[in-house]
Amino acid sequence: MYKAFLIKYGEIGLKGNNRHLFEDALVSSVARALKKTDGDFVVTKENGRIYATAREEFDYDEVVGILQKVFGIVWICPVIQIEDNGVEDLSNKLVEYIDAAYKEKNFTFKVDARRARKNFPLNSMEINGEMGHVLLEAFPGLKVDVHNPDVLISIEIRKQINIYSKEIPGPGGMPSGVSGSAMLLLSGGIDSPVAGYMISKRGVRIHATYFHAPPYTSERAKQKVVDLAKTVSEYAGPISLNVIDFTAIQLEIYKSCPHDELTIIMRRIMMRIAEAIAKKNGCMGLVTGESIGQVASQTMHGLYCTNAVCEMPVYRPLIGFDKQEIIDVAQRIGTYETSIQPFEDCCTIFVAKHPVTKPKLDIIERDEKKLPDNIEDMINEAIETAEVIVCE
Repeated sequence: MYKAFLIKYGEIGLKGNNRHLFEDALVSSVARALKKTDGDFVVTKENGRIYATAREEFDYDEVVGILQKVFGIVWICPVIQIEDNGVEDLSNKLVEYIDAAYKEKNFTFKVDARRARKNFPLNSMEINGEMGHVLLEAFPGLKVDVHNPDVLISIEIRKQINIYSKEIPGPGGMPSGVSGSAMLLLSGGIDSPVAGYMISKRGVRIHATYFHAPPYTSERAKQKVVDLAKTVSEYAGPISLNVIDFTAIQLEIYKSCPHDELTIIMRRIMMRIAEAIAKKNGCMGLVTGESIGQVASQTMHGLYCTNAVCEMPVYRPLIGFDKQEIIDVAQRIGTYETSIQPFEDCCTIFVAKHPVTKPKLDIIERDEKKLPDNIEDMINEAIETAEVIVCE
């Protein structure tokens, strides 16, 4: 029955003179997402309304599922669009729509008409009354409830006439890319994919960096991270994943530095490498999945020491989440089952048995000087030899 979807947005409508920029970004995001389907869609913008219109047959459930992952969409409305051939034709088309859309006709309803085009012979209130009367006569099981109806039937008199009564929730947020870009430090754990999802929901386009330590971490561990990036990209758009060979650096840290400081010093060097790649990609910040107090390196003291090595701002979308809250989001967006696969990354392989929980920056900086003189060359080599995998 449906050949088009009306795409409704939320906070984009509050953007004033810049609203068209956000609308255009949402149009691009919707068009890019629909290319993944078997259907052929054209996405258009008309007077504050965005439409995705099919040129051929399509899989309804597939299209709705994909649109529910496009940030910026608040509601997805399957809509029928008809030409303006007068009130009688509208009445007939409305009856046909309700008959096809609802198997059981024993619900309460309200008609909500909006006449954007003033040359239609009835005003909004008159359309409500006339169409309500038509439906009551056509379907005796229906009843009007203007306060709390089971079904709200929307009729919009525009260039064409839109009829719809179903609103499917979208993910909300802002369209990809309207807030700049950032570099996500992505691991195979539960937290960092959720952090990527959360920051991209605010319109930030994300790149990602993953630290690989062969042979201590397997190719299956790497593939796990690629799979996570692909899942997040279903919401965030294509993600360039930079895979860093971190083995030599990690071994030097392990040999040269106090073991209770391994995680902090390792994180500081990771941040330096991720920041260098972020600058190459025009990013405006780093993103991590850290949450205060979750592990020893994520105390306020640990985060302070980690931040001190960065010039860019570090965004931590999960900073106030507890573990169950993070797991809940991971399960909802589809990353959880991949994250719990038993393929460990470099962060878990070289973790200290008794890590320091209240590191002091001056001591950390002093102990970093115990690293060999060629550590800077090793860092630069790791940056220059990064493998880039486009995940989409």
